[in-house]
Amino acid sequence: MAKLNLRPLDDRVIVHPLDAEEVTAGGIVLPDAAREKPQRGKVVSVGPGKLLDSGARGELSVAKGDEVIYGKYGGSEVEIDGQEYKILRESDILAKVVS
Repeated sequence: MAKLNLRPLDDRVIVHPLDAEEVTAGGIVLPDAAREKPQRGKVVSVGPGKLLDSGARGELSVAKGDEVIYGKYGGSEVEIDGQEYKILRESDILAKVVS
């Protein structure tokens, strides 16, 4: 993956979605049209944090390189240099995957 020249604002996070499952748990191969939209991805960039009433920035719970699970319809999809990305608010992220 090439270097991404995009910096999110406030509490937004840029995520590179992981590939959708091609084979079900039962071994059935799924065609492109039948695959679910991926809900898992890798964080490639984070904003500085939400601006609080005090004027300080709130700290984000995710960092670059984290693998996250996000809502199916959350955020905005963008394509940059042929790669798909999602721009999400931190609140659209449901969980961080811990290995």
